Amino acid sequence: MPPHIAQRFRGFLPVVVDIETGGVNAATDAVLQIAAVMVHMNEDGLLRTGETYTTHVEPFEGANLDPKSLEFNGIDPDHPLRMAVSEEAALRQIFQPIREEIRATGCTRAVLVGHNAWFDLGFLNAAANRVPIKRNPFHPFSCFDTATLGGLAYGQTVLARAVAAAGLPWDAREAHSAIYDAEKTAELFCTIVNTWDQVAGRPAADPR
Repeated sequence: MPPHIAQRFRGFLPVVVDIETGGVNAATDAVLQIAAVMVHMNEDGLLRTGETYTTHVEPFEGANLDPKSLEFNGIDPDHPLRMAVSEEAALRQIFQPIREEIRATGCTRAVLVGHNAWFDLGFLNAAANRVPIKRNPFHPFSCFDTATLGGLAYGQTVLARAVAAAGLPWDAREAHSAIYDAEKTAELFCTIVNTWDQVAGRPAADPR
């Protein structure tokens, strides 16, 4: 039988998430854009990047918008072509295909993969609590951090440098877009896991 992704990560489905925000405080600062990239496993047990889901998000009522953060990510919250939706609509749009993939793969829950994953998971959880979303598909505190994995695998913790060290292309002009950063983080995660599995051998399935 071909390997299943549920066996590789103890029932967790890794989903790569990048969130662009109006600051660094998940409790007070706005979520402005969310991108999520699926991770699939082929018949040889190798990970590959899958579909990307993304949406722009309207700042919640009373949300803080730090000018320095907006300058960094290049987002104009009032731009008429942003086509932003409410946090509730954004989360439902992102969570629905993730829930479907969890069921299709036999996983029990999604686990967030991110570069400095604590940041994205904190904002995701804060937004889900504000709405609130009854069934957040993500584990509330477990995550995979490609900053840590990149430091282990390549001695690089900055996303651009870790991606380059992995032999993957990087376009600095596209950086700090949630879509681009999520897709590059997904490529990096897949490369690190595949390299480990090929060198060290794939872990045996957890019988629990």
